[in-house]
Amino acid sequence: MADSVDSFFHERHPWIGKAVRDIPSGTEGELTAVVQEPKRDHEGRVTTVRLAYIRPSHGGRELPTAAGNVQLINALR
Repeated sequence: MADSVDSFFHERHPWIGKAVRDIPSGTEGELTAVVQEPKRDHEGRVTTVRLAYIRPSHGGRELPTAAGNVQLINALR
């Protein structure tokens, strides 16, 4: 895990609070968290999954997605 992870596995990501887009779904909103979650695979090995959470601009529940699927909106315009 990265050095910039707190005790709840949250990254100190520079895009927190900024407008982003989830590429697969097209959902746009505010990035609220990037979390490095430890998971076990089918053989019991521990791996890390990076999840990003987006609060949709139109309201509703936060959307979890792979951190690699997130795109900064301001960089596109």
